[in-house]
Amino acid sequence: MITLNDYLYSGDTILRILHNYIHDLRAEAKKTHNEVDMIHCNFLILIRELLEHNDFLTAQSQQIREFYKYMSREYPFLAFTFKGRIKSLIRAEEKFNGYVVEYIYDYYTEHGEYPPLADLKNRLSCFRDFIAYRIVISMPRCHLKSEADREQEELKYLYQIANVLPGFLEERGFTAESAHGVRKSGSPLLNEDVKPYYRDYIHGTDSDGYQSLHITFYDNSSRSYMEVQLRTKTMDDIAEIGSANHLGYEKKQESERARRDAIPKGECIYFDEAYERGMKLLGLELSKLDVNMFSAVNNSLINDGCGLYRGRLILPYEHLSRFQNDLID
Repeated sequence: MITLNDYLYSGDTILRILHNYIHDLRAEAKKTHNEVDMIHCNFLILIRELLEHNDFLTAQSQQIREFYKYMSREYPFLAFTFKGRIKSLIRAEEKFNGYVVEYIYDYYTEHGEYPPLADLKNRLSCFRDFIAYRIVISMPRCHLKSEADREQEELKYLYQIANVLPGFLEERGFTAESAHGVRKSGSPLLNEDVKPYYRDYIHGTDSDGYQSLHITFYDNSSRSYMEVQLRTKTMDDIAEIGSANHLGYEKKQESERARRDAIPKGECIYFDEAYERGMKLLGLELSKLDVNMFSAVNNSLINDGCGLYRGRLILPYEHLSRFQNDLID
């Protein structure tokens, strides 16, 4: 079985690793008639093309910057940040294999049989967050009558911004994608005409405390999808360094994927291979990898300039309330 791990000790660049992994995985898929591995190859090709031919990101980020300028005019009293990133190779590979494992496991436990290949292939066609932007807002204390007002004030403005975003970007060549009923918002603060596009993780919080609004757009110029997340600073802190941080998310995923005993080994090659690839990735010791331009002391202290682990930042903007300093003695 071909795995990404086999290519992470060669000293090659990310693009060279992707080229070799795709080539060998495709050859193996043709030899074994593995249709999921062929989809896997197409998935990796998309990542390679994003890293190789990313001139479109300049035009795309310029349109996002226009919304940043709009917010600066409309909400001068808010502090906010805009960030964008391309999903990293390891994260993308984890997600692909995780989708295979989770879909087959859920289907098998519910129906007592494995899903039709067509259903599995359809599940694997829904990657929309290779490119993602995040808008994080905060209401400075100097604009609040009381700290107790912060949550409601920030929610009010967050949903106002969410109501405007789809129309704003659609005028600039983007198309909002339907969320297909996933986490449809029940909030009265979100307009009815935009509710079908948002996945609302705020109204009805998950047990881990994660909160965010997610919306997907299709960029008609670059012919690619992008996801936009909207959060308050408190929500972002919880997601990044609090109870819902990505490490906690990964541990949750690890425990879910570890339910190996539920699927008899050898009965479903798609599950077996995706499970093994996922477990190998979760067990990586980053300090031992030999990837050009990548250096890691351990799994926490990492210098990655090529999108191997954390992903490449493509849009950093920060706006501080222009009145904030004027109102503080």
